[in-house]
Amino acid sequence: MIKYQKAKLSDIKKMQELVLPEIETGIILNRSNDEVATNIRSYTLCFMDNELIGFGALHIHTEYLAEIRSLIVKEGFRGKKIGENLVKNCLDEAVSLGLQKVLCLTYKQLFFERLGFIEISKESLPEHKIWADCIKCKHFPVCNEVSLIKTL
Repeated sequence: MIKYQKAKLSDIKKMQELVLPEIETGIILNRSNDEVATNIRSYTLCFMDNELIGFGALHIHTEYLAEIRSLIVKEGFRGKKIGENLVKNCLDEAVSLGLQKVLCLTYKQLFFERLGFIEISKESLPEHKIWADCIKCKHFPVCNEVSLIKTL
């Protein structure tokens, strides 16, 4: 049985283990345990029979803009709408908070476009996003991620 729930501090170790292969390839940005703990309320986790199989975060940038980040689904569980449901959970949360737009930076452009996101230029990203997150990326400044946004 698949269950979606908000993360707890006790989940951090499992979250870091799940995301490690994608960090090593540079697909997902490395975040320290302290950074995950500080933002723990932004994460939604997906479990199947008590096994963590995916998660994503809704990170708020401003009173009207948030970002979906750290979206991961475990190998073997991809293609089963788990990622889509994690994004939908984040979007529902964004609506409940009164946000107007949600952005993402991704290598999976078609996945997000199927969910109603449209491509935008990276120059339109909030400057604090670049200096808080992007500068830590192993691909910075030569980044081939795509920026997308969805109006709620």
